[in-house]
Amino acid sequence: MYNLARQLLFKLSPETSHDLSLDLIGAGGRLGLNGLLTKQPARLPVTVMGLSFDNPVGLAAGLDKNGAAIDGFAQLGFGFVEIGTVTPRPQPGNPKPRIFRLPEATAIINRMGFNNLGVDNLLDRVRASQYKGVLGINIGKNFDTPVERAVDDYLICLDKVYAHASYITVNVSSPNTPGLRSLQFGESLKQLLDALAQRREVLAVQHGKRVPVAIKIAPDMSDEETVQVAQALLASGMDAVIATNTTLSREGVEGLAHGDEAGGLSGAPVREKSTHIVKVLAGELAGRMPIIAAGGITEGKHAAQKIAAGASLVQIYSGFIYKGPALIREAVDAIAALPRT
Repeated sequence: MYNLARQLLFKLSPETSHDLSLDLIGAGGRLGLNGLLTKQPARLPVTVMGLSFDNPVGLAAGLDKNGAAIDGFAQLGFGFVEIGTVTPRPQPGNPKPRIFRLPEATAIINRMGFNNLGVDNLLDRVRASQYKGVLGINIGKNFDTPVERAVDDYLICLDKVYAHASYITVNVSSPNTPGLRSLQFGESLKQLLDALAQRREVLAVQHGKRVPVAIKIAPDMSDEETVQVAQALLASGMDAVIATNTTLSREGVEGLAHGDEAGGLSGAPVREKSTHIVKVLAGELAGRMPIIAAGGITEGKHAAQKIAAGASLVQIYSGFIYKGPALIREAVDAIAALPRT
């Protein structure tokens, strides 16, 4: 059924099909239909960051930036749902076209630029949702906020989403907001992490609960840089790391139509880079912080490979676009089949 729908959707422009799909998934969720239209994955409970997940396969941020289809995605069998990236103020993002399919490589290039309706709108959607599972909210900075003032934007979002999120992801790794990736390194990273940690302690007292904070990083770092990031996350008391965002590399899409478009590359070509980052992180963190793996999961076995590399949870995005809800079941089954350690 999804294969037929995909054939029809792929006749539309990528952004039009994305918006239409989101509308349909959202409508199905409101009507309670999505769970009836697809076979549900097996239960595979796991506890990470002190949170209980029905299964370890989640929806990555980016597909539902405004929280428009939370219930719909949850009904498809995801063990958790992450929405966003959201910014303090609404912004239109980059000029269109800004999404490009590369089906020969099972890949997507996007340069959306954090297009979203703002954090207040997202929270209205969260309040209207019936979803009771694990909900991640991914936060970022507005494009016109200077990088030197980025901390202010993250703190605004942290304050607003804190009461409504199961966990909060800090996105410092999108390649589509100028200067953002510089926040992953050195003193800039330390200042951001220290500010987040201090504000989180205040919010934990105010709200009577400690909401985990995860940092999402890029796949384009050297091993040494990855180790330094891991050490900084541990030192600041962060709760998880998400590896990884999209890549600026064009390895694997050379010569393909749209392969040279600007933006972040996701899907199969980023798989090995992302898994390598997971392995480096796992070696440095040594179980002291969980890793959430994202990037290039287009078959169930790829999810299992991420877990075997050291991840505790996985997230899918491009693979879901190409394969649909069946990928959730495949991934859960493949993880369940891994030898117990």
